[in-house]
This record gives sequence, C-alpha cells and structure tokens, in this order.
Amino acid sequence: MLLSVWYATALERNQEDYDALYNWALVLQESADNVSPDSTSPSKDSLLEQACKKYEEATRLCPTLNDAYYNWAIAISDRAKIRGRTKEAEELWKQATRNYEKAVQLNWNSPQALNNWGLALQELSAIVPAREKLTIVKTAISKFRAAIQLQFDFHRAIYNLGTVLYGLAEDMSRTGGAVTAKDISPNELYSQSAIYIAAAHALKPNYSFPLSLLSSFQLSIVMQVYTSALKLVRSMLPLPYLKVGYLTSPPAGNPLAPHSDWKRSQFVLNQEGLQQISKVDQRHMSSSLSSNSADMSPSRQAIKVDVPDIISVSACADLTLPPGAGLRIDTIHGPVYMIADSWESLDWWLDAIRLVYTIGARGKSDVLAGIITS
Repeated sequence: MLLSVWYATALERNQEDYDALYNWALVLQESADNVSPDSTSPSKDSLLEQACKKYEEATRLCPTLNDAYYNWAIAISDRAKIRGRTKEAEELWKQATRNYEKAVQLNWNSPQALNNWGLALQELSAIVPAREKLTIVKTAISKFRAAIQLQFDFHRAIYNLGTVLYGLAEDMSRTGGAVTAKDISPNELYSQSAIYIAAAHALKPNYSFPLSLLSSFQLSIVMQVYTSALKLVRSMLPLPYLKVGYLTSPPAGNPLAPHSDWKRSQFVLNQEGLQQISKVDQRHMSSSLSSNSADMSPSRQAIKVDVPDIISVSACADLTLPPGAGLRIDTIHGPVYMIADSWESLDWWLDAIRLVYTIGARGKSDVLAGIITS
C-alpha cells in the first residue's frame, strides 16, 4: 500500500490532483483483483468500493477523463457480480451502463468500451422484470454491433453478439413472443446467432505464447469457450453455407436494368463469397438444406461476388435504386447493388458479408470452410 500513501500525500499537497485520484483508484482496483475469495481484510468489495469513490472524485474534478469512467464502470461491474441476481446488483449494473455510456461519449472510437457496455446490459437484462428485458437486450445488441463496426475482427464482441441473440431466441421459444412487429422467428435468431459464433471461432487468435503466461485453467477456458459454443449452434447454420436469404437484384450483367426487371431471389454466402441461386437451384436447395447436405451448381447467369474482389460493403440510400433497404458492395470490378427485405435484414447481411471478408483478409477462410463444410 506504499503507492496509496504516496497518492494520499500528493492529494494533501493538491486536493484537485485528479491524476493522483485516478491512479490511486487503479491501484485499489488492481489490489481487489488480487484478493483471495476467502479474504476478509480487506475484502474485494471494500477495495472496489474505495476505488469507485476515487474514480467518482476524479471525474468530478475532470469531467472529460474518459478512462476514469471506463475503469469505474469495470469496478462497479465487479461489485455487481459479487451480488448475484439481486436488487442491489441490478442498481450496480445500471450504474455501470451509465458510466460506459459516458466513456463512449467521451471516446466514441473504443470498441472495448462498447463491448463492455453491451455485456453490462446483457447482465442487467437477466435481473430486471420481463417487461423491461427486451428493450435492454435490443440495446445490448446495438452496442455489440457498434463495437464490431469499429473493429471487424473483434472476436469477443462478435461472440458476445452471438450469445445475446441465442439467449433472445431461447426466451422467444419459451414464451412464444416476437422481437418486433415483423415477427422475427426464433429460428432466424438462432441462425444469425450461429453466424456470429462461427465467425468468432474463425477469427480467434492462435495462442502461441508460452504457457507460463497463463495458468493451464485460463488457457483451457480461452481455447474451449468458442469451440463449445460452436458445437451447440453449428447445426443451426444453413450448411454448407454460412447464410442463406433473399435479396432483390437486377439481372446479372445489367446493373442499370429498369426497376421492373429487378427480381427477389435467393442468395448464399460462404467463405468464397456471395452467390445468387437460380429458381431451379432454389428448388433443389429447399430439399437439400432439409437434409443438411446442399450441393449447388449455380447458374452461369447469376450474380456472384468473390471475397477477394470486395473493397467495401455498406448500406445504400440511392434514389436510382428500387425503394427499400439498399446494399452496396464495392468490388474491384465496380459496385454491385441489391435490396434487402427490410432494414433489419440489411443489418444481418452487412454483418455477415463483412465478417466473411474480414475472415478472408486475416487468412482464415480455410477455418471458416472447415466449420461449414466438414
């Protein structure tokens, strides 16, 4: 505790030294992390409470100290975890979400803060009354998606998004409820959940550092968590594809075709890219997917976007396109335009295509291929 004495002395000299308060809080928080679960003097919760008070005072003196809000939120979250699913824990999770929100407001370019914000909301949703749960879960989903949009290979946020969607699907299956007025089915949510979990598994780093840097237990958890989740959800994917769905597109090779020529058709996405399926192939696919063994040979006159050709993927509001949720894929051969069935459906397509592209850019397409074809 020599550092605590040093910071206390610094504050005696200057009571408005918010850096001393912030660093003192960090020391207390680190000390709490090192406390044995059986320790009573001082307890983990007591140290965390002291750290929270220092963070609060530091942010009072310097309201723009975003790192203080972020670490304060982590300390509050750790206090909430100690209390399980109690009313006191609920209030602490609410405090944590407010501090993560403040941290993100002060530094919007922080995928980790957004991810942690989503996790805090996810924990809160497990405690609040059922009538409040859906709104909180949907907000958590938006935070995880925002984190991924800032860092497409952020595998922890990708995995967390998959788990929150899976939990939502489970709740819907039990209650028969709907996510929106458009009645997104539990099966759709399960499938989308599986996409994120498969992508997280493909993007997880190769842990080649010495075992001495982690305990064997920690290493085991790191390596197994995604694998276990993937085993649970893999059958929910439209194998041997990552995603199957409908998009409205112009005739292949004629992007300037009149709107009346644009047709809604089925598309499939795998590690190689996005491929339009002809009506004949769709009939075969319907029976093949039910047996989990689709083997497609798409028509030559079909739209096809190869992953290596993709430059960017974005939503598109272009008045020259048919009305609806526009999707633009910029490629080395020029842009490709399509229309999703809804803006929510567009979000799912955007994420799926970006994830496949990111997996390819990280040299892990073979990992994804192994997930969906083995």
